[in-house]
Amino acid sequence: MRFVTNATDFASEDYYDYIIVGGGTAGCPLAATLSQSFRVLLLERGGVPYTRPNLMTHDGFLTTLTDVGGVDSPAQSFVSEEGVPNARGRVLGGSSAINAGFYSRADQHFFENSGLDWDLRIVNQSYEWVERAIVFRPQLRTWQSAIRDALIEVGVHPFNGFTLEHKVGTKIGGSTFDRSGRRHSSADLLRFSRNSNIRVAVYATVERVLLSDSGSNVSAIGVVYRDQLGRYHHAMIRDRGEVILSAGSLGSPQLMLLSGIGSRSYLSTWGIPVAVDQPHVGGFVYDNPRNGISIVPPVPMENSLIQVVGVTEDGAFLEAASNVIPFASPLHSVFIRAPASPLYVPVTTIMEKILGPVSVGSLRLASTDVRINPVVRFNYFSDPQDLERCVNGTRKIGEILRSRAMQDFMFREWFGSHRFRFVGVPLPLDQTNDLVMADFCRRTVSTIWHYHGGCVVGKVVNSDLKVNGVDSLRIVDGSTFNISPGTNPQATLMMLGR
Repeated sequence: MRFVTNATDFASEDYYDYIIVGGGTAGCPLAATLSQSFRVLLLERGGVPYTRPNLMTHDGFLTTLTDVGGVDSPAQSFVSEEGVPNARGRVLGGSSAINAGFYSRADQHFFENSGLDWDLRIVNQSYEWVERAIVFRPQLRTWQSAIRDALIEVGVHPFNGFTLEHKVGTKIGGSTFDRSGRRHSSADLLRFSRNSNIRVAVYATVERVLLSDSGSNVSAIGVVYRDQLGRYHHAMIRDRGEVILSAGSLGSPQLMLLSGIGSRSYLSTWGIPVAVDQPHVGGFVYDNPRNGISIVPPVPMENSLIQVVGVTEDGAFLEAASNVIPFASPLHSVFIRAPASPLYVPVTTIMEKILGPVSVGSLRLASTDVRINPVVRFNYFSDPQDLERCVNGTRKIGEILRSRAMQDFMFREWFGSHRFRFVGVPLPLDQTNDLVMADFCRRTVSTIWHYHGGCVVGKVVNSDLKVNGVDSLRIVDGSTFNISPGTNPQATLMMLGR
């Protein structure tokens, strides 16, 4: 992909048919597709994934997700106002280059309630285009096989085998990790671009969309971005061209606000000139809560990311992972000496996320510097329906732990008894008590990194994903979603870009 170069190599001004902001899960397939017929510029604020060993391997997942300290880290951390740690992709491929690799198509509920008019024939063709390139059938080993058996045993029926379709019951989904453990992402889809028609700038930080106001209408005419040396560049669109935001559920609403598209009263408090009064920019933000338990098994365990999923009729998605993590002795231990080489401990996790969610959050600026993450509040479990689904899902985890398939993962105690050794908070002993289970959901809430919304269809964009009130500006990413597409959104975001 010789068309991928550092933004410092770009001219201070150039013209394109389409300018795509964000080389992420949707932006890469979108750019590759448009380049077949048009001159395209793709702007990515991060670097290239292929030079990073941890990012490109199955076993490097946790290291990549937790290595958020540098300005060049492929994962950028943020913490919601509720105090829940989260992450966003900052690399070509976006969050599809840092995630757990699970691939599953959207459910019918998503297509019926997304607000978009889908041509299901083109939807299926687009899914297949992605799948031929970067989706693989995973090979189940100890933990994932046990989870499959446990889900079937506790009644998450039917067993659907290996399928990329969203189906109620237990299934083996696709993976963007191949059999050798190498990661594939939406960045790989750029190889289908027409080389003569596309340019990809990495380390290009877009600061705002450039707008013109004729008095009767407002139009996007380009973007201004900075390279690593701090130099400004202007990318402009030709006649009938478009600027397309694919910067994700944090980046796209943030750029809209910084460009003067948002609530008039709110933008005025920041001293941002108002181009279009759009009160819903940054509103209707959602994050699917994740809850679960982790245990130390008594047997050796491999690294496994999500491969098996149980989808219940109650709107819960049950998944599992296993990791081998370094053991850290207490900082001032009297009896334990620091080992010469690291000690590693296997940890297995069972988790659930809920359908939807229904609880609504919001996003606002933390700074007029685009490099500073916006402030986001997801309001987890503020809607009772979400809490009820979590209670049902965590109860199902309790059933899984009591299944025969889980017996091999318990430690044998004195007098022949068996028990799990939990890491962190265990499930409540009384799992019949709704209040106790609801308290567990609230206390242990974390993210599964499927946040979406902020520029939703019907509020900020229309059914063609064009920004209301602004010509030549479109948004193509998860910020337009008002509901998460099934088990995992990456398949549908790549399909959407295509």
